[in-house]
Amino acid sequence: MELDLTWLLLGLPLAFALGWLASRLDLRQLKRERDDSPRTYFKGLNLLLNEQQDQAIDAFIEAVQNDPDTTELHFALGNLFRRRGEYDRAVRVHEHLVGRGDLSEAERTRARLALAQDFMKAGLFDRAEAAWTALLGTSYDGEAQLALLSLYERSRGWEQAAQVARRLEGRGLGSFGARIAHYECERAEELDAEGRRDEAAAALARAQAAAPEALRPWVLAGQRLQKQGDAAGALRAWDALHERHGGAFVLVATDYAACALATGQADAAREVLQRALAAQPAIELLQALETLDAGRPVAERLPRILAHLRSHPTLAAAQLLLPLPPAELGEDARTALRDTVARAARPLQRYRCASCGFEAQRHFWQCPGCLAWDSYPPQRNDLS
Repeated sequence: MELDLTWLLLGLPLAFALGWLASRLDLRQLKRERDDSPRTYFKGLNLLLNEQQDQAIDAFIEAVQNDPDTTELHFALGNLFRRRGEYDRAVRVHEHLVGRGDLSEAERTRARLALAQDFMKAGLFDRAEAAWTALLGTSYDGEAQLALLSLYERSRGWEQAAQVARRLEGRGLGSFGARIAHYECERAEELDAEGRRDEAAAALARAQAAAPEALRPWVLAGQRLQKQGDAAGALRAWDALHERHGGAFVLVATDYAACALATGQADAAREVLQRALAAQPAIELLQALETLDAGRPVAERLPRILAHLRSHPTLAAAQLLLPLPPAELGEDARTALRDTVARAARPLQRYRCASCGFEAQRHFWQCPGCLAWDSYPPQRNDLS
């Protein structure tokens, strides 16, 4: 009995000493691993900052292998894969994070966000839509809504895009009325192409209600009526456009003239177009007036064209003189035509450096761009 007590008394301190020694060894090993992981992480970060992405990825992979529980390394590695276009590897990393049972809900949601971004960049729009939809109602709800809006625009899902835009506007995240109007106009054009005119008209009405000051619904309203053979209705729609947005009237000026001729309202249309031309000397308005006055004497039309050509010497304006009989043009018109063509042709005739392609209006012995000698050929290049 005394012997047993002696061994017991000797064994207890020995066991304590061995346990203490083992714990110290474990602590040293753990400390060494922890020291190695940050060292590898900072190595990868330094390589990343030096734009050495291949070596940075290798360093981060090594760090993840040394410490597989570190979520931040996984996020860094996945984001690097995405930036390099290796979307399949980025998806695997982020799917691994989503599937981990030890992650907090906040980190899992962040991993779902990264996964949605992977699918979006990879062009996997079906999977991206599902991933973004899963983020609705989370802390990334606003970002998910905007991403879904962009996704529906890309896929031409105008009805879904309008729904998302209304939700965003309802939450006070911005004004989306103009975009909703475009979505409804796109939808109206699709419905018209399918022969569903009543639904198209309803979509157009929603567009006008979403953005009363938007241009497109009023332009489209007249275009729809014109296609349906209601030229008078188209004129009324475009008169409303002219009252609201005079500057945008040029978009429909030619069609306006055609509808006026079809309905016998050329005189009224001429007054509207002349006022618009006085306020905004646009070539589209001048062309529309020429459409209306094609049967009138050249002597009545020529002063208007020449006045525009002198103030705006463009080829489009000069082109209006070409159909007119040469004998009726007169010297002023021929001079204006020659000057306009010369002015328009001047920028198209340039010297081009054979070494770097730098263009100039005069010849250089040494290129101002690449400093090469004798790189300009003697003749100009006609860029017309």
